[in-house]
Amino acid sequence: MITIKTQEEIMKMKKAGEILADVHRKLSTMIKPGVSTLELDRFVEEYLISIGAFPEQKGYRGFPYSICASVNDEICHGFPRKEPLKEGDIVTIDMVVKYDGYLADSAWSYAVGQVSEKAKNLLDVTKEALYIGIEQAVVGNRLGDIGYAIQTFVESNGYSVVRDFVGHGIGKQMHEDPQVPHYGKPNRGIRLTEGMVITIEPMVNEGVYSIKIDDNEWTARTLDGKLSAQYEHTIAIMKDGPMILTNQDL
Repeated sequence: MITIKTQEEIMKMKKAGEILADVHRKLSTMIKPGVSTLELDRFVEEYLISIGAFPEQKGYRGFPYSICASVNDEICHGFPRKEPLKEGDIVTIDMVVKYDGYLADSAWSYAVGQVSEKAKNLLDVTKEALYIGIEQAVVGNRLGDIGYAIQTFVESNGYSVVRDFVGHGIGKQMHEDPQVPHYGKPNRGIRLTEGMVITIEPMVNEGVYSIKIDDNEWTARTLDGKLSAQYEHTIAIMKDGPMILTNQDL
């Protein structure tokens, strides 16, 4: 069942989103060669708790960390680890912040030092795909319009969109209805209405969209070992257009 949020609830989610966006801004200054993703995980947990927020992912279905940290061919749900990041890596940090009972969810991919042109292009296309999807998140459109816009753009640039993981509704729970695929056909699926809050979070692969899961039963990586990137915002459907609740732009 889709839960329509009140204006008050959306503002509470916006506050959680502002905290999350601030954490991403902080991480952007920390991510560099020699830093481990385990260090980033510890920073995020300690910082959020210090300001009265909570890293909602920790403990979710047994997930043991406060962030997902997915490096290079890892698509999502990567475990933070002590091995340092290297020059030329790309890393996606995904996290969910709880504040005052409400949640916000956002992932961002980062270049570690100087990256290759092919890695930079993947990051650029994936980020643009996110905002192309957001443009379709308006009252009266259907979920398929979001997925079709993203898929068409991504594939026109020679990349593929992951099918196994999708966006979702969010509110007091991390995963609510509806599911939000990043592929599909236009004018299909449920119609978007004011007060819906969803995540749009395309995961874009350099090669095929097929995945494999590591032995930890969490980390998904590309089947062909090629790079993957992801950008995600939490979006409120408003009568005058989409509101990005996790906006990093000050």
